[in-house]
Amino acid sequence: MAEEVILRFDEVTFEYLHKKPLLDEASFCVRKGAKITLMGQNGAGKSSLFGLIRGELKSLKGQISIDKGSTIATALQVVAREDFELTVAEYFAKAFAQVQPNLLSLVSKVMRAVNLEVPTDRKVGELSGGQQARLLLAFALIQNPDILLLDEPTNNLDEKGIDHLINFLIGYDKTVIVISHDAGFLNCFTEGVLYLDIFTKKIETYVGDYYSVVEEINARIEKEQKKNAQLEKLIQDRKEKVNFFAHKGGKMRKLASKLKEETEELEENMVDVRREDKTIRDFTIPAQEDVSGDIVTISSIKIMREGEPETHPLEKVLHKRSRMLVCGPNGMGKSTFLKSLVSADKNNVKIGEGVRVGYYSQDFSALDFDQKVFDSLKSVMIGSNDEQLMRSVAAGFLITGNLMEHKVSYLSEGQKGLLSFARLVLMQPGLLIMDEPTNHINFRHIPIIAEALNKYEGAMILVSHMQEFVDEIKFDEVLDLEKI
Repeated sequence: MAEEVILRFDEVTFEYLHKKPLLDEASFCVRKGAKITLMGQNGAGKSSLFGLIRGELKSLKGQISIDKGSTIATALQVVAREDFELTVAEYFAKAFAQVQPNLLSLVSKVMRAVNLEVPTDRKVGELSGGQQARLLLAFALIQNPDILLLDEPTNNLDEKGIDHLINFLIGYDKTVIVISHDAGFLNCFTEGVLYLDIFTKKIETYVGDYYSVVEEINARIEKEQKKNAQLEKLIQDRKEKVNFFAHKGGKMRKLASKLKEETEELEENMVDVRREDKTIRDFTIPAQEDVSGDIVTISSIKIMREGEPETHPLEKVLHKRSRMLVCGPNGMGKSTFLKSLVSADKNNVKIGEGVRVGYYSQDFSALDFDQKVFDSLKSVMIGSNDEQLMRSVAAGFLITGNLMEHKVSYLSEGQKGLLSFARLVLMQPGLLIMDEPTNHINFRHIPIIAEALNKYEGAMILVSHMQEFVDEIKFDEVLDLEKI
């Protein structure tokens, strides 16, 4: 008996705002109970594909079929800013069209499933990044969906949280489609890949664990590149013959015309190098030059233990080229600590006079979503109004001309991350405060980012749960909140 299909795309074409083609007659199907990874470069349209599945976006052509009666829920990447003032209980209530008399019982059940322990009267905006990540998953689960869509579910989760999520998904008997850049996480439970090619706008289907599929895709890319090299050699040879025969006249000129047509056909047959191969350029974040001495002095720190705040004395002074890693389990107050540094909380922090602070926020709160990308970059540029330089820096982070006139809100989460790095380059800060800077970022970019942070000459404080990334950076000291 054939396995039952729960979701099918049949030659679906979709354009974002009728300006940006994302899918061109794309087809695929997903069977009930499958665990599938959705792959593609930042900005390829993975989140838009989720919008099509949910019915929030409409295709231009083709058919999207979902098994009759099947329900869908999504664990989004980030909590919407307008929900920050809601309590946890009020947030869960939004999952239902009608008031649920047993809401708190349902909330308790899904919070246990995702290992989230917070009071239901706590405001959502007061939760840590890791707690919000668990909240987003629990919000989807409380709807008991037949198709669960996960958009970067491991962002902000510590190792314990990721292990819990993996075990949950392995035992979950419903259909799951997940977007993630965490290769180790994906390889633990997915059994196939939907590959969204940003150039062809097609969706390719692969069967196997994540690492096997990536290897297969890389082998295909290598084969395409070899074919291109052979064709380029042949095309160059034909062009030389065309130029030679074109000046001979008579039959030779006809032969030149025929060779020219064949050459043009060969050029059409060349395989375009996949844009997924593109990585950001090597970059340097210039450090502010006119600072010296104590860049930041930290006299105390507030941490959370069992839901209660504790203030502890702390004597930390950072100078140029100082690098400090802040670590600890979700919910201990790492992001809150970084925010206190950014705001230069007079009670526990002193920032050196005139020091520019470059802040990479995990929720992109440092960005104005209503600004155009061009204006967002221009607003932080130091020492020059050279538009060409600004555009060159942006292009190095794959933010090209067609994106510059869009609002920041138009960008994918990954593109917002790359925009944040471009802004830091233009800002030339004396102090870098980095809160989960690898969230949403394509794994191909991670080594380049790590190298840039190693070369940075100012002071830096970083929070990251991505151990491979942390291992690549040379830290002077580690502030482990669990050991305070």
